[in-house]
Amino acid sequence: MNLNIFNTEGEVLDALAQYFVKTANEAIAAKGKFSVALSGGSSPKKLYELLASTTYADSVEWGKVYFFFGDERNVPQTDKDSNYLMAKKALFEPLYIDTDHIFPVDTTLTPKEAAQKYAETIAEFFDEDEMSFDLVLLGLGDNSHTASLFPHTPVLHDVTPSVKEVWLEDQQVYRITLNAPLINEAKYIAFLVYGEGKAEAVHHVLEDEEDIENYPAQLIDSITGEVEWFLDEAAAAKLENE
Repeated sequence: MNLNIFNTEGEVLDALAQYFVKTANEAIAAKGKFSVALSGGSSPKKLYELLASTTYADSVEWGKVYFFFGDERNVPQTDKDSNYLMAKKALFEPLYIDTDHIFPVDTTLTPKEAAQKYAETIAEFFDEDEMSFDLVLLGLGDNSHTASLFPHTPVLHDVTPSVKEVWLEDQQVYRITLNAPLINEAKYIAFLVYGEGKAEAVHHVLEDEEDIENYPAQLIDSITGEVEWFLDEAAAAKLENE
């Protein structure tokens, strides 16, 4: 695990954009394609907009990039809460990404069926190879969840790489998520976390004793690659060993 701590939100976003470009270009040079699982939420939206801006738009051969989703809300793809819709507006449309390079979760199915279908889609993409994304982008919730690995949910105890539906009792909603074993197969994993509201969760995940029921993001630990944390000073403020 590597901590990358910057003064401002803007510096964090710029550093992660550079990291995205570097990992993408290395993968494309090595094997002709780059697979990435995107994070949802407001923080990564700014990253995607930056990648699609004139600063970075010409830095990657986007025609060789394949986009998946680390998790998705159980809503139509046209819904304002859809991670797919956010990425479509912020990244795919500005960069004219071909639709056959984008793999959204099919939320027209039941949550269980959607999860099973997405697991099959990922397996088909990797074919005979291990289901190992080149990069998985993650955020961190105030309650220490990442992707849709929420506290006190059964998915936290999965041991086989897969995609699962997750019922959130307090919100009365389903989500579909890559489980921790599948995320951990990735070559590179990058957390994007900024703002003082995240400081407590960052401290729990990185410095507290292991307690996956309460701090699910502690489950993330790449098997063969690296986990990079991109933080601003505000998010890192409660770390004792930064």
